[in-house]
Amino acid sequence: MNTIDYFDQGLVTAVLEFARERYLAEESSIKPFVIARGFAAKPYGFDAVVAVPAAVHGYHFGRDNALGTRVTGVFPAYSCEFSGHENLEEAVHRFKRMLHPTVVKRTVSPYLRMRYENTRTRGGSLGAARGFTTTDVLLRELALLEGAAGSFVEWENFRGKVWHVSWNESWYVNGIAQSEPPSESTVLNTLGCAEF
Repeated sequence: MNTIDYFDQGLVTAVLEFARERYLAEESSIKPFVIARGFAAKPYGFDAVVAVPAAVHGYHFGRDNALGTRVTGVFPAYSCEFSGHENLEEAVHRFKRMLHPTVVKRTVSPYLRMRYENTRTRGGSLGAARGFTTTDVLLRELALLEGAAGSFVEWENFRGKVWHVSWNESWYVNGIAQSEPPSESTVLNTLGCAEF
């Protein structure tokens, strides 16, 4: 476990013991993210421990490559941050750019894939695939929908559940007309994170 912002011996010990009891290092040679749910360490809100192989974490590379290939990284996490189906490229992207696993006092970074099109702002995603993003981007694009006929925002959570919100003289949520846009709390609840 690698920390850069703050060191808590009790948390580090709890994470390492939890990972060892569940043999996470052995499984990490098979999958880029090995998620073990059911972790708890007060006062933190983490509910999982995740193990990552060298191909994801890159620890020690450039200083001691031989050691780096033998190290399995572990860190405390939130269950809603992982689908369990990430490929290596997705895992590296999430680990290095979105999760901030070395920051003990970090906020939750939910598994969130999104695509959108806005006819008024002319903004949108490329292609039909949903890409990883952050909650602030999702909320911003939803707020920009009103009055932009033919526009939509579509997102997916860690369980693979998809929501599609569009504007066409009225709000539509998964094809059902609504008088109001989904509230911020409703949108955040779709991501399945208790830590918002």
